[in-house]
Amino acid sequence: MRDHLRAGIAVYNEGRYHAAHDAWEEYWLDLDPGDDERFLHGLIQFTAVVYHASEENWSGAQGLAESAAEYLDGLPDPYHSVALDEVRSFLAATAADPHHAATDPPTLTHDGETVGYGALDFDATVITAEVLAEAGRYDEAVIADAVARARSELGGNGNSQFVGMLFSFVRERDQRPVVYQRLRDHVELEQQKDDDVRGLFDGSG
Repeated sequence: MRDHLRAGIAVYNEGRYHAAHDAWEEYWLDLDPGDDERFLHGLIQFTAVVYHASEENWSGAQGLAESAAEYLDGLPDPYHSVALDEVRSFLAATAADPHHAATDPPTLTHDGETVGYGALDFDATVITAEVLAEAGRYDEAVIADAVARARSELGGNGNSQFVGMLFSFVRERDQRPVVYQRLRDHVELEQQKDDDVRGLFDGSG
């Protein structure tokens, strides 16, 4: 859960309130009923509260604040190293007055740290890259190919260009379109090399 947690927290803290839940949802859907399921369900609804408030959907923010508070009620603070007391206070205030959600939504912390993109390790960065690709309408197949090649690099093929570009794609917000273009170009080049090699052996080259 740790990598999914940190990825979603970073996306949320960077202001992508709607996209943050995508880092948690797939993992959450596989959980059996219990505290972990309640925890992620509550966090997902919490980010939705902040998103609805940012869109001035006050009734949506208020209803979800009540529901999210119920899911998080009774869980220890912290839970899975995520501080919850401030989140619960925010939800209670929003349930009473939905306009509260637009004033100062709380930052999420993990292990006492305010997590941003720069704090993520490789696996959490991969999850974040996939979330940002979907949210930013980048080609998810390109990101998936780049991730596979980056994992191969980490496995010891002697290169690190795809690892570095994935970190840059996530961390360099203002340059993300440029980094993505470079990433796509490298993916296409490597795919062409793969096709050329296959052609040598299947008679098509």
